[in-house]
This record gives sequence, C-alpha cells and structure tokens, in this order.
Amino acid sequence: MEIIKFKIGDVVELKKPHPCGTKQFKILRVGSEMRIVCQGCGRDMNIDRIKLEKATKKIVASEKED
Repeated sequence: MEIIKFKIGDVVELKKPHPCGTKQFKILRVGSEMRIVCQGCGRDMNIDRIKLEKATKKIVASEKED
C-alpha cells in the first residue's frame, strides 16, 4: 500500500459520499489522526490516517506553497 502525502488545505475526493451527498473534503490537520471538513455541509470530523488513506480516491486540489 502506498502512503499518500496529505497537506493542510488539500481537497480530497473519497470513494463513498457523505450523507449530504458530496464526496469532497478539505484537510484541516495532519498526523496519525486527521481532521477533515465536508465541502458540502461544513461538518468537520476526526478520522484515523489509515482509514482516510483507504477511503481516498484522489486528491482534487492542493494549496500552493510559497
């Protein structure tokens, strides 16, 4: 299994949708436990990194570093 490099501000698309219907989430905190926020309804939640890596389909957008 490949380790995905998550950064704060990345928008990821998950395999399954949130109950509000959207699949896109923005990453607010990285570490062994990640904090993500739903782009549809604004709900934020904590999820284990391993669980998020398995649920991630692709990284849609990422903030540029200067």
